[in-house]
Amino acid sequence: MAANNRRMSGKKGAQVGSGGQRRRGLEGKGPTPPAEMRKGHKKNRIATAKTKQAARRPAPRGRGGKSASELVVGRNPVVEALREGVPASTLYVQQFIDNDERVREALQLAAERGGINLMEAPRPELDRMTNGLNHQGLVLQVPPYEYAHPEDLAAAAFDAGEDPLIVALDGVTDPRNLGAVVRSVSAFGGHGVVVPERRAAGMTAGAWKTSAGTAARTPVARATNLTRALEAYKKAGIAVVGLAADGEAEIGQLEALQGPVVIVVGSEGKGLSRLVGETCDFRVRIPMPGGAESLNAGVAAGVVLYEAARRRG
Repeated sequence: MAANNRRMSGKKGAQVGSGGQRRRGLEGKGPTPPAEMRKGHKKNRIATAKTKQAARRPAPRGRGGKSASELVVGRNPVVEALREGVPASTLYVQQFIDNDERVREALQLAAERGGINLMEAPRPELDRMTNGLNHQGLVLQVPPYEYAHPEDLAAAAFDAGEDPLIVALDGVTDPRNLGAVVRSVSAFGGHGVVVPERRAAGMTAGAWKTSAGTAARTPVARATNLTRALEAYKKAGIAVVGLAADGEAEIGQLEALQGPVVIVVGSEGKGLSRLVGETCDFRVRIPMPGGAESLNAGVAAGVVLYEAARRRG
């Protein structure tokens, strides 16, 4: 009897306790990953080589009308950036990464948008690219933003037979405020935003996200010197209006909003810088009966843009 049991245990076929393993073996493993993500595939080897080269290459510095490229790091930030339509050139995915729902969504969003390279990279390469940040195996490369020239914003408005409505930011360093201003400019029919080249927020991934996609159709110009850019606008017949808590008049009293105008918004804490304030044709204030001392740049710009749009009919 014992011999029979031994012979039976050596036979092929179902064994006690094997059902769960066999069921798991029949379960689906999800969609087939792209060729760039499949180990041993020719495209995977090419992508890995490109990743190593990119990791060793220093990040480009912005020149002229371009900013430097940017990296969005971490699973949640990468997924959010892809959801919000932030421009992206490459999605780097760590080799042998735990394939949770955020990783799957990032891959799906990148594939659906098209034009985003997928590259698999070993963890040390991603550590080097991100300077040791907690990337969680996902890194999204945002290409350099191409800024317009300040004069281009006014020229485009005049060419369209419209009076320019432009917002210039003085000392605003929070990209989210910049994104909010871009969104307001788009909502109220403005023609663009001007930011200084130094000590100011630029069009980062954070600004793109806050703009809720409007940055794709509302140009942002970068001025080497904001004061000179405002003086050039004045020579072109455009009124320069600065927002200031101690402004001589309220925005509702300003007739200049009906014509070509540049609205200059300073930082919430410091307001307009001295030179910029002296360059303005008018300094106006926003009435705040509720007693608040100030508004952040995004809210302040939205209030004045609404008033300008209302006056323009």
